[in-house]
Amino acid sequence: MRTLNLGIVAHVDAGKTSLTERLLFAAGVIDKIGSVDDGNTQTDTMALERQRGITIKAAVVSFAVGDVTVNLIDTPGHPDFIAEVERVLNVLDGAILVVSAVEGVQAQTRVLMRALQRLKIPTLIFVNKIDRRGAQCDGVLEAIKARLTSAVLATGEAVNEGERDADFRPFGTDEGAFRTALIERLSEGDDALLADYVTDPAGVDATRLHDTLRAQSRASMVHPVFFGSAVTGAGIEPLMAAISRLLPAETGDDDGPVSASVFKIERGWAGDKIAYGRVFSGTIHLRDKVPVNGEEARITAIHVFERGKSHVATTVGAGRIAKLSGLGDVRIGDVIGMPPPRQVAHHFAPPTLETSVLPVRAADRAALWLALSQLAEQDPLINLRKNDEEQQVFVSLYGEVQKQVIQQTLLAEFGIDIAFQESTVICVERLAGTGAAAEYLFKDPNPFLATVGLRLDPMPASSGVTFALEVDPGQMPAGFYRAVEEAVRETLQQGICGWRVVDCHVAMTDVRHASPMSSAGDFRNLTPLVLAEALRGAGTLVCEPIQRFHLEVPTATLGAILRILGRAGAVTESTEIEASTARLEGEIQAAQVHGVQQQLPGLTSGEGIFDANFDHYRPVSGDIPARPRSGPNPFDRQVYLHRVQRRLAVSSDEGD
Repeated sequence: MRTLNLGIVAHVDAGKTSLTERLLFAAGVIDKIGSVDDGNTQTDTMALERQRGITIKAAVVSFAVGDVTVNLIDTPGHPDFIAEVERVLNVLDGAILVVSAVEGVQAQTRVLMRALQRLKIPTLIFVNKIDRRGAQCDGVLEAIKARLTSAVLATGEAVNEGERDADFRPFGTDEGAFRTALIERLSEGDDALLADYVTDPAGVDATRLHDTLRAQSRASMVHPVFFGSAVTGAGIEPLMAAISRLLPAETGDDDGPVSASVFKIERGWAGDKIAYGRVFSGTIHLRDKVPVNGEEARITAIHVFERGKSHVATTVGAGRIAKLSGLGDVRIGDVIGMPPPRQVAHHFAPPTLETSVLPVRAADRAALWLALSQLAEQDPLINLRKNDEEQQVFVSLYGEVQKQVIQQTLLAEFGIDIAFQESTVICVERLAGTGAAAEYLFKDPNPFLATVGLRLDPMPASSGVTFALEVDPGQMPAGFYRAVEEAVRETLQQGICGWRVVDCHVAMTDVRHASPMSSAGDFRNLTPLVLAEALRGAGTLVCEPIQRFHLEVPTATLGAILRILGRAGAVTESTEIEASTARLEGEIQAAQVHGVQQQLPGLTSGEGIFDANFDHYRPVSGDIPARPRSGPNPFDRQVYLHRVQRRLAVSSDEGD
């Protein structure tokens, strides 16, 4: 059978999980449809998910549609858990973007669609809740065209929208208006179709139109739109047919080289790591030794997904998703075997908030670090770090809901009661110019058996950090160069003011070692000192996160809302007034978002809707914030050398 790895994504409360339940029911996998409100759905299995009625962790279920096995991945809709969505994108063959017929296109909907388009993931759009009072399918379709993409095609229409008996009527290719719309849409990407239609309109038959629609849907050139209700089942049958017909299910190459990607980590009942992996090529067998991070690990158990459950297996082939045990040091994002065809990190912005985590009982301090380390395995973007001097533990966050979930998880799963300090905004540092530095073998004040020269160059926004050699790679062992690059990337996590340094190019300009006395450790320990000096020479600008906000409020409250935004330093770029509703869009400092959110319900009697998502970084004006450091500080040479030498002495004693 062919396999399709399908993600369901949406803004929170659009009906993702309910749609998952309905699809499983329609496929005959479950006999009764679960409810998010009742906490008995197939994919929301965590106690917290059932309690809160939201998806927190991505979950996999499987069902069959004709000759296609669909591995369906239900993802979180709340923006605080966007990192969970990010990890899933790399393993998808296709997606369903769910939009509410009542709430319409929301801020998170736009963020998700941009990511799907950037990765060219074939996407169907399902307008849900057509049976709800206030459903406006035509208006939502126009909003999709205006705010998401114009490359959409309504495949039918909602009948009796807003009523309990609302249904979906698919268009036929023989209907004049739909045929015209279909040809116009497909001709945007097919000049031959347009030429043939102009020459002989009647000569373009239904088969050709269906084939072209399938090809363009699978190439992410057009996004078919369906209407329906996950609660009543309206429109589900046409959607199911489209999943197998319009999205790219493949057989995969079971005999090729092994290539898989890990997108989720969880712990088994005995505390062992279980990795969720998508196999792109080859076959993984039980007891196989597979390469992960340059080292080999043995597969001790395999579970594959079939008919809504995971089952023990001895092999997993190309195209499938499996739970793999035995990969002790595996991390999210790791590659098993050869690199997969699509492995792009950071489709969404990193977290913009940070908070200090404190155990209520001092005796839980060590246990807290171990528990948070396990949570960081499942969500690396919480960026767990420790201030050794003050024994503070910090985590990065997307929002206050994520903070509450961490608190409840630690209490429920580890028995650790915690408190948080107030969240602070995470800034970054950008290079102000170019900087260079070098330290030389056998020359004071360099105490290490290594020569390292580095140059830093600023790069455009969102370029990331790159590293390159401007020396002969054959001058010394490859492991020494790897040690330098690893130290560079680690040191750039804390710049002059303690913030992560972004968007720069690091070039290694000088190198020398003393064979056979030099070791990779000499280069690893010297590099931070050289890089710190180069950073001083370049200088850095501390930049704060700026978010783009979308605000919808009753028109009568517009004046008061504008005053709040003004006091928060927000810049309103557009205002649309339609009947009794005002819609605003603009930019606001991330540090001001929570304050606006807190005031909004009281001013709008609970009718205001405020969404904000990261947009860009901007240099801080006024006092420059600094971040508490963790680990040895290379900007204080004497203290750094003392801590490194003490660490080396401890390692030597342990070795003896």
